[in-house]
Amino acid sequence: MAELIKVSAQSRSTAVAGAIAGVMREQGYAEVQAIGASAVNQAVKAIAIARGYLEQDQMDLVIVPSFTEVDIEGNERTAVRLAIFKRPPVLEAPSLANNT
Repeated sequence: MAELIKVSAQSRSTAVAGAIAGVMREQGYAEVQAIGASAVNQAVKAIAIARGYLEQDQMDLVIVPSFTEVDIEGNERTAVRLAIFKRPPVLEAPSLANNT
């Protein structure tokens, strides 16, 4: 299981993007967690930036979002968990022009 990358509203999106890109290069899978709208915004921006970082490695990303409950100092909070996978190569669809 990949290390969980926790993102806050104060996180620098470029720094988080670098962490995501590094984990994706090593493990091919990463998980990002954020609590609150501003933190989710930073996380999504970081993933978009990481896609750019990973272009040179011919790697594209797929994100699967989910909710999870986390305990912070005795208080239960809902976090957004973003599972990041390598996008599989797209299969070419057969040409419709050949079927006429």
